[in-house]
Amino acid sequence: MSEVQNPPGSVPERWFVLSVRADSPLAAELLVEPLLSLGGRAVEERCGELVTHLAPPDEPESYLREARAVLEAATGIGDLQVRWSWQAQEEWEDVWRHGLGPRKLTRRIVVTPSWCRSEARALAEGRAAVIVVDPGMAFGTAEHGSTRGALRLLDRSLSPGQRLLDVGCGSAILAIAAALLGAAHVRAVDLDPWATDAAGENVRRNRVSERVTVETATASPEWVVRQGPVDGIIANIQAGVLEPLLESFSAVLKEGGWLILSGMMEQEWPSLEGEAVESGFALKALDADGEWRSGWFGLS
Repeated sequence: MSEVQNPPGSVPERWFVLSVRADSPLAAELLVEPLLSLGGRAVEERCGELVTHLAPPDEPESYLREARAVLEAATGIGDLQVRWSWQAQEEWEDVWRHGLGPRKLTRRIVVTPSWCRSEARALAEGRAAVIVVDPGMAFGTAEHGSTRGALRLLDRSLSPGQRLLDVGCGSAILAIAAALLGAAHVRAVDLDPWATDAAGENVRRNRVSERVTVETATASPEWVVRQGPVDGIIANIQAGVLEPLLESFSAVLKEGGWLILSGMMEQEWPSLEGEAVESGFALKALDADGEWRSGWFGLS
């Protein structure tokens, strides 16, 4: 495909916004993974379209044609309606900043953007861990139902001193929460270098660098197995990415270990739960947050 302007370790001044019309839930599900394979930051559903942000290409119209061909080949859907636009980095940050504030998700977890720390400390009442994460191009704030669900289940499942994997860590909000709740160590991985840059910054900001290691890598089944054994795994990513990893999750967990799966919509959940059960897991608790579902599993 056409070259994209992607200087390592830097954030572009503007983002290439790719939008694809999804006329059915099946089309939306099929499109998510190919959009991520193009280098999308994350995939958001807006008014019947799937939207992702990519590094700016040299020739947008040429890139659009090539991206459409990739998406049609990957999904088998012909004549996809694909369009592009620009979004300034500053505009992205301003959009996300609007209306954000601290959230108390459990008795022990408060999440806040950096500009609301005093309000967050008051909300925590001296008892809750305050996680500071600013919105950005790395997925993971308490504004998304799948993240909130994973955090609530993490509070229930984690025991102090445990060693964990955070697969598809995004902003590292879940890894940071685990460390602040007493995890001995969390290895957080994401294939997106911009996400891991943001994750590393968040880990330092929350002063958990000694207990959270951030890595840029593809979490293949082989990679997962090499990280074990671990006490728990957190994976807040798309169902199509999760399913091939379930058997390796089962293999790498210690006896009595646990798994949190999140990032699924209501209609996707029954299929994923079935796949997890076939891979040796038993559902212990289900969190529903709007249309999003998160599950806490133990080894069966």
